[in-house]
Amino acid sequence: MGVSALLLSRIQFAFTLAFHIIFPAFTIGLAAWLTLLEAMWLVTLRPVYRRLFDFWLGIFGVAFGIGVVTGIVMAFQFGTNWSELSRRAGSIQGPLLGYESFTAFALEAAFFGVLMFGRKRVPKWFYLMSCFMVAAGTSLSAFWIMVSNSWMQWPVGFTIRQDGVFIPTDWSAIIFSPVAWVRFPHMVLAAYLTSAFCVAATGAWHLLRGTFKSDARVMLRMGLGIAAILVPIQLVFGHLVGDYTHDKQPAKFAAIEARWHDEEPASEVLIAWPDQANERNRYAVSIPYLGSLIGSLSLHSKEVGLTSFPVADRPPVLIPFFAFRIMVGCGLLMLGLAWLGTLFMTSGGLERKRWFLWATFCSFPLGFIATLTGWFTAEVGRQPWTIYGQIRTADAVTPFLTTPQVAVSLVIFFVIYALIFLAGAVYIYRLLRRGPVHLPSFDGATTNPKRPLSITGRSPGVQAVAPTPEMG
Repeated sequence: MGVSALLLSRIQFAFTLAFHIIFPAFTIGLAAWLTLLEAMWLVTLRPVYRRLFDFWLGIFGVAFGIGVVTGIVMAFQFGTNWSELSRRAGSIQGPLLGYESFTAFALEAAFFGVLMFGRKRVPKWFYLMSCFMVAAGTSLSAFWIMVSNSWMQWPVGFTIRQDGVFIPTDWSAIIFSPVAWVRFPHMVLAAYLTSAFCVAATGAWHLLRGTFKSDARVMLRMGLGIAAILVPIQLVFGHLVGDYTHDKQPAKFAAIEARWHDEEPASEVLIAWPDQANERNRYAVSIPYLGSLIGSLSLHSKEVGLTSFPVADRPPVLIPFFAFRIMVGCGLLMLGLAWLGTLFMTSGGLERKRWFLWATFCSFPLGFIATLTGWFTAEVGRQPWTIYGQIRTADAVTPFLTTPQVAVSLVIFFVIYALIFLAGAVYIYRLLRRGPVHLPSFDGATTNPKRPLSITGRSPGVQAVAPTPEMG
């Protein structure tokens, strides 16, 4: 494939999507984490939860802002690069994105300011509700995006006019599609796990450095504990996503498995180098019968291969094949770390196992990598379709779009996004390194682990302070 406006448009959208999704994958879970910390602070009155809340609130604000800015650019690309898709499917995708604004953006816009600056201006119950509303808003945003994308993966509830325009006929079928309701929790759980491992890794980092030990222990234990519960649930939803792919997108499923020919029973290719030109795998390591068991829960089922589909309807194989295995590998690593950490917590001595602290610290990218490779699997595996079975990607691009035009915009996006990422990463790193110490509490008080706190007095926020032993 030569360099064309279509190819560059695909690269541009993939680049902006991959960059943007890093931040919602972090902030969706972080908003829920902040809500949990605020609730625990109000229930237990332990200052450690308030300090951790203030610490992560600043990080959340930076990441949330970057996520909003980079997400806006993606919406504009539907008009600049994919106007034919917008013309034909806008009557369905437009309202879905509009619902995101009416619900998710409305909640975030209404309560984000209270979350960031309103602690001393509102009652405690209202501030906790504001935390919850921002968390609900981030999840609602993910919901409407997943409904829109799931409709593109498996379109339902529509008819097509003679001019090729999609007309919605059943909004309940679109919104309550079983595909969307499997993929949405899979995405939200991925975000929660991403944040949980970032929290645990931050705790491990400070324990390795010998700083903020009491706060670091709480982050490490809570992060690993949450992950230990959520990873098995995520694996279940991952299997359900695989089931829908097997049943509704068999070509994508065959590409993920690098299965070239029909097999009965089917083996499972653990690792190989797919050779698409010769329709075979090189250096393959396979397990007999396992492919049938994974695909159909049977040891003898027939599983379809890529050669059963026309060449023009086959997705690329290399990216979905390797991306899927990287995603699964990250999930298994997270499961092992979370369960091993939980075991160490119950037996004691978790914080003294430096090798495990190093492993936990190095685990912070796993959630981001798993999320990105999951999206690569879903989106590249859907090719050559933009709307599966209805509109090819080549037919969705803006007519008369030239290669130089897209090349210039791609370079501009790359430079600007690189600067944004560098500035954001450096600032977040400085916040993480500074740790939960001497952070202003928006009501004029400060929290400091070197000066232990307990709740006395009558201030609406962090009140008068007195030493307590748990702060260390």
